[in-house]
Amino acid sequence: MTKSSITFLPEKQILKIIVTIRGERVIIDSDLAALYGVETRRLNEQIRRNIDKFPEDFMFQLTREEFDNLKSQFATSSSGWGGRRKTPLVFTEHGALQAANVLNSRQANKMSVFIVRTFIRLREMVMKNDKLSRKVEQLEKRVNDHDHILFDLVREIRKLVEAPDPKPRKRSIGFIVPDESKKDT
Repeated sequence: MTKSSITFLPEKQILKIIVTIRGERVIIDSDLAALYGVETRRLNEQIRRNIDKFPEDFMFQLTREEFDNLKSQFATSSSGWGGRRKTPLVFTEHGALQAANVLNSRQANKMSVFIVRTFIRLREMVMKNDKLSRKVEQLEKRVNDHDHILFDLVREIRKLVEAPDPKPRKRSIGFIVPDESKKDT
């Protein structure tokens, strides 16, 4: 396995667990804990001990409705025997990095690099998508302008094609043999 394929494998896995909630791209606490190699309970414990390091743009707690909606989207059942007693915390890019610093474990520090790279890659993909959307819009405008020109061109060509046939000439050129049958009548 090459170094580049090792690098992209975690990014692809991380890309699958990033979800959009309240217009933010976030990772759920249980997924982040799994990436960092700790129990969700331990992650949340460390977060609560260092809550002043996690402003709302780094981390927030889901409402029951958001959590139920998220579960239905991914068709997940309750974790463990009794399920979660509290709604999960979710972490933005900065919150995931801050969580790695709070945990201070080797795996958390290693995985935080992949998480940040994945968020960056996701932003780049969104920017490319926005660029593509703008280019398609510009193309549509150009085609619409050309449509009017082409429509006028087709109309003029139809006028030429549908023009009445020129009247036949009264006199033809060359020698004409008189029809004998017409003379008798």
